[in-house]
Amino acid sequence: MPNRPMTLTLAAAVMALEGTTAVFLGGYAGVETVIGRPSDVTSSIAVAAFAVLVGAALLWVAWGMLKAERWTRSPGVLTQIFAIPLSITLIQSGQGAMGIPLIGLALIAIVALLSPPTTHALYGDEDQSSAS
Repeated sequence: MPNRPMTLTLAAAVMALEGTTAVFLGGYAGVETVIGRPSDVTSSIAVAAFAVLVGAALLWVAWGMLKAERWTRSPGVLTQIFAIPLSITLIQSGQGAMGIPLIGLALIAIVALLSPPTTHALYGDEDQSSAS
């Protein structure tokens, strides 16, 4: 879409990175479940499958953002709202190498998704039609 603002592209890139990471970690957990000795196989498989599903959903939202689809803003913002407490928990538990980048990406994505250029790209036509 030629009218897609850079803020929406940035938000899509963050969502795609988060989605790819979730798919990768879910796949890794699945492989470790198969080749390792988990204490609870059922839970391990469920966690791996859930991570892959969430990652796929995030990638779908990122794809929708690249196409400037309206519905993508709500799940995008909601994902980042969930990522902030998760990253704070990671930082507090000594996992700053994961928590700090995650909180940075979440804040970047929220700002990009709520910025005026993104709002205009996703909802601008509706504002002009209601003004007429």
